[in-house]
Amino acid sequence: MPQDPQIALHEPEFAGNEWAYVKACIDTGWVSSAGSYVDEFERRLEEVTGSKHAVATVNGTAALHVALRLAGVAAGDEVLVPALSFVATANAVAYCGATPHFVDSEAATLGMDPDLLRDYLRTATEATAGGLRNKVTGRRVAAVVPMHAFGHPARMEELLRISRDARVTLVEDAAESLGSFYGDSHTGTLGRLGALSFNGNKIVTTGGGGAILTQDDALARHAKHLTTTAKCNHRWEYVHDELGWNYRLPNINAALGCAQLERLAEMLARKRRLAMRYREAMASLDELQFVSEPAGCRSNFWLNTVLLREPSEAARDRLLAVTNEAGVMTRPAWALLNTLPMYADCPSAPLPVAERLRASIVNVPSSTGLERGPAR
Repeated sequence: MPQDPQIALHEPEFAGNEWAYVKACIDTGWVSSAGSYVDEFERRLEEVTGSKHAVATVNGTAALHVALRLAGVAAGDEVLVPALSFVATANAVAYCGATPHFVDSEAATLGMDPDLLRDYLRTATEATAGGLRNKVTGRRVAAVVPMHAFGHPARMEELLRISRDARVTLVEDAAESLGSFYGDSHTGTLGRLGALSFNGNKIVTTGGGGAILTQDDALARHAKHLTTTAKCNHRWEYVHDELGWNYRLPNINAALGCAQLERLAEMLARKRRLAMRYREAMASLDELQFVSEPAGCRSNFWLNTVLLREPSEAARDRLLAVTNEAGVMTRPAWALLNTLPMYADCPSAPLPVAERLRASIVNVPSSTGLERGPAR
């Protein structure tokens, strides 16, 4: 029988000013989508990420949805996304009326493989006056969305070069990578737009929340407009000039986020120490390999990840069963998005690496509270 209590995969930690800030919202009545904490949370995100603009949203999926709309993704388009990702990556594309087009990942970063992507685009797409098009479907390929899996940055320099050469907009799904850096740049700030998540299982949580990052003034203004139901500014009239969404982060959630961001550096340091302890403990194991941060990057180690050196769904499931029955929560990677019923008929590149990774990945407990003592 599982032990009680179970060691969770990733728990939030509230050890700062969370209660004081939330109480201030309750005491003043500013609990909904207006209030000083929303503005302050955005300002602090800009400071942490180095992004010129951050627009807070109700969740990371909403952030990615609006980012894709701002990038020009429209009904009838296709968007290149990794098959190895959380379902929100594809769902945000579908919310635009567009079709996900699945591509492969690489073992080194767990993210989109730029080398395979470049080769695939040469055979599967063609450049036209109306933009890059899928040779089979004839649909425009409007954007590419790399996702930084478990906080490990994808190879952004190469992916940015491919997107420029192909004339498709790059939007980063940085939902899992607050505090991760590709070189000197925070993830989510390298593409035209990026999306963050602050779900309850993230390093920094607002309960449910997200943010759009961009360096473009006009895009930031438009993002804030779309996420507040596209309501025109007026003292009393309710006039809306385009289709918008009620996606603004409530003030009471932003209050949580402000308190969490005050401790981000400490939590990232503790997560790094935990990751180094995992790496050291697994160095002598023949069957498992710890996933370290890619060269030239600094990962947040959101979810520590191990790989079976010999991919096997049966062996992976045995490991998952033994650990969970012992009271230690472990999880596999997501089901590949191209295998989900609503996306089974979408276009896809060959996915041999993603399939091997799906049969190899096990996420292990990664809460900041598990860290004990200095790394060696």
